[in-house]
Amino acid sequence: MITPLLAFNDKGIYCQQANVYLDPWRPVDNAIITHGHADHSRWGHKNYITHHTNVPIIKHRLGEINVTGKDWNETFTINGVKFSLHPAGHIIGSAQIRVEYKGEIWVFTGDYKTEDDGISVPYEVVKCHSFITECTFGLPAFNWEAQTDVMTEINNWWVENRAEGKTSILFGYSLGKAQRLLKNLDPNIGKIYTHGAIENMTEVVRPLIQLPPTIRITPETKKEDLLGNIVIAPPSAHGTTWIRRMTPYVTASASGWMAFRGARRRRAVDKGFVLSDHCDWTGLLESIKATGSERVICTHGYSDVFSKYLRELGYDARTAHTQYDGETNDEDN
Repeated sequence: MITPLLAFNDKGIYCQQANVYLDPWRPVDNAIITHGHADHSRWGHKNYITHHTNVPIIKHRLGEINVTGKDWNETFTINGVKFSLHPAGHIIGSAQIRVEYKGEIWVFTGDYKTEDDGISVPYEVVKCHSFITECTFGLPAFNWEAQTDVMTEINNWWVENRAEGKTSILFGYSLGKAQRLLKNLDPNIGKIYTHGAIENMTEVVRPLIQLPPTIRITPETKKEDLLGNIVIAPPSAHGTTWIRRMTPYVTASASGWMAFRGARRRRAVDKGFVLSDHCDWTGLLESIKATGSERVICTHGYSDVFSKYLRELGYDARTAHTQYDGETNDEDN
C-alpha cells in the first residue's frame, strides 16, 4: 500500500518522507506551524518552523522554543521534500503549507479566509493536487457581509452607547480578532481600552502592523474613565467581576457564530456582530475550485456536510479527524 505524502495519525498531519508534522497536537521532533492559535501551535516540539511574523507570537505564547522563521514563498527542502509557506489571510502571520515531492503537490491551509482584513497578508491561491481544508463554517447558512459594513455597524453601536453615557464592551479573541477590531475602530469616537490579555498580545504584534493607541485597564482604572468609551475584552472575561465593576455598560460579541439565531442569547450579550476570521460557505467553495485540486480532505468544523457536498460536485472528498477547534477557543481564535 502506497503511503500518501501527508497522512493523519494520532499526533497530527505527518509527512513520513521528511519526518515532519504539520500543526501537530502532540509533541514531535519537527513541526511546521501555520499560525499562532493554541490549537495549531502547541508546546513541546523540539523544532518549530513557521512564518517569521509568527515567530514572536508563538514565542509569546510558548516561551523559549527552537524556532526558525521563513519568508513567504521561500522553498526549503527536507529529505527531498519541498516545503513553502503561503499567506492564509486568517490572522497575522498565518500560513498555508505547500508540500511537494516527486511532482505531487499538497496544500494544508490551517485556518484561512479570503477577505482582506487589513492586518493579515491576504490569502493566496496555491495550485495543488490535494487540498486539506478547514470547514469551521462549512454550511450554506454562513454567508459573511463585507468587513467595511460590519465595522460601520460596530462604530455606530459605539456612538449610540456613548450618547447614552454607557461603556461599550466588545468581546473578541485575543489574537487576530482583537487586532482586526482595533485596526477598524474609529478612534475619533472615543478612547479604546483593553483587557490585559488583549493588550499583551497587541503589544507583541504592534511592531508588525499599525494600530490605534489603546489603554490597558488596571485596578486603578475608574469606571468613570470608561463611560462613553469602548473596551475590547476576550470572551472569557464575560460575567466576571472584572466586567461587573464597569456598569453601566452594553456588551457585544464579534464572531462568525453570531450568524446563528439564538447565539447572542446563549452567549448572554446585548448585541452580536457577524465577523469571522474563517471562510464562509462561498469562500470555501471558491478557494477549492481555484486550487484546481483533485482530492479534498475536510477537517474541523462541518466536515461531514461539506465533504458530502463536494462529492456531489464531483470531487474526491473525504473527512479526517484532527484536534483543531476552529472558532471555539475563547482566547485564541
